[in-house]
Amino acid sequence: MAEARTAGTPGRASGAARGVLAPLALAQFICSFAGSNMNVMINDISEDLDTTVQGVQVAITIFLLVMAALMIPGGKLTDRYGRRRCFLAGLTVYGVGALLSAAAPGLGVLILGNSVLEGVGTALLIPPVYILTTLLFTEVTSRARAFGAVMALGGIGAAAGPLLGGLITSAVSWRAAFVFQALVIALIIILSRRIEDPLPPDPTRPFDTAGAILSALGLILIVTGILAADNNIWLMAGLIVLGALVLLWFFRGVRAKERAGEEPLLSTTLFRNRTSDLGLVTQNIQWLLLMGTSFVVATYLQVVRGYDAIQTGVIFTAATLGLLASSLPAERLAKRWAQRTLIVAGFVVTTAGIVVLLALASGSPSAWAFAPGLLLIGLGLGLSLTPSVNVVQSSFPDGQQGEISGLSRSVSNLGSSLGTAIAGTILVAGLTAHAYGAAMITLAVLGLAGLAAALSLPRGPAPRLPASPSREPT
Repeated sequence: MAEARTAGTPGRASGAARGVLAPLALAQFICSFAGSNMNVMINDISEDLDTTVQGVQVAITIFLLVMAALMIPGGKLTDRYGRRRCFLAGLTVYGVGALLSAAAPGLGVLILGNSVLEGVGTALLIPPVYILTTLLFTEVTSRARAFGAVMALGGIGAAAGPLLGGLITSAVSWRAAFVFQALVIALIIILSRRIEDPLPPDPTRPFDTAGAILSALGLILIVTGILAADNNIWLMAGLIVLGALVLLWFFRGVRAKERAGEEPLLSTTLFRNRTSDLGLVTQNIQWLLLMGTSFVVATYLQVVRGYDAIQTGVIFTAATLGLLASSLPAERLAKRWAQRTLIVAGFVVTTAGIVVLLALASGSPSAWAFAPGLLLIGLGLGLSLTPSVNVVQSSFPDGQQGEISGLSRSVSNLGSSLGTAIAGTILVAGLTAHAYGAAMITLAVLGLAGLAAALSLPRGPAPRLPASPSREPT
């Protein structure tokens, strides 16, 4: 039986823990769904709100960017206010944003509801998902099973988002897809009544407000710069350089606080674990590939080939099936294979899928030519997502789970933002078969970079760094 604990009691029967896992996994599902379901609504939203494909791309990217920028502060707040309280607050903000998006009269209100409020809500609710999963499941294989469930629903949400979004859009309207999100949020809130916080909140825990602002601003500037690539190359370069300087300012402030004996937003000890550092790189590229492929293929099918939302969504079923097939048996795979082996194999299969997608889809008039490549991408990502998260979370003690969860989710969502921004910018600049090919080649190269990081992972278990005295759980 999986070794689990609830409310800080080691080894307590896993029934309560399994009950808590349902709302946590559903929360990851709906946030991932929100990041991809709009890809099949591009034509409907642009026509209804009298905007452009680029306008919808900006709304999607801002949503992903807000998540990435605020995930580190969101993780840090869980130490001060408690994981359950932050989780419920995030669900509430998200639900309000979904309802506002459903009633949006124009692109501006859609960005406020979907991109801003849903993004802020996600940044508050996602870190507790990973903290609670890590704290409740203490043994490697049981934790792999728990993260397998969370990542499976997260991957399914991202991969099935186009299908579900297409079905809802075709049957009712794109606005109904946001009502669906609000209903799922309500269900999660009801299920969350069983959640108990394993660690008590510490209201006296300091919060680095200046650091939170600087880290968020730096990330926003860098991704905004990438989005500006198709309009002004000098603006792009200026924003990226400015963003890098702001992040440098942030890290200088972190080191200054640590030298002064104060607690910064993000401890530099998080970056002194080679296994965790490489695991974060793999997480970033995994989500970059998933969201980049989703945006590129969905946009190409609709805008260039003229498929409607439901036809586009059906094609993405292949990726969903692949994710299910490889992510659900995560516990059995973790017992048989090392985490490093699974991550390496996942990148090999994913990159092969992108190559197949490029080779078959570019030469065939049938949309079904996309299915084999999407299936391989789903299989590869489902195989590697769970072990990547597991090696990172397992590298740190309980007292640093808030920080590493925030950093981990920020890195993953930054990957999602970069996937939509980089591949999407290349595609939207031309919206032709050649632009599609260029975007997919870019993703394939990034997949090889992820494979290189995976091959660099140590073969042994991740060393756990001791928490500093100020971060030990009470």
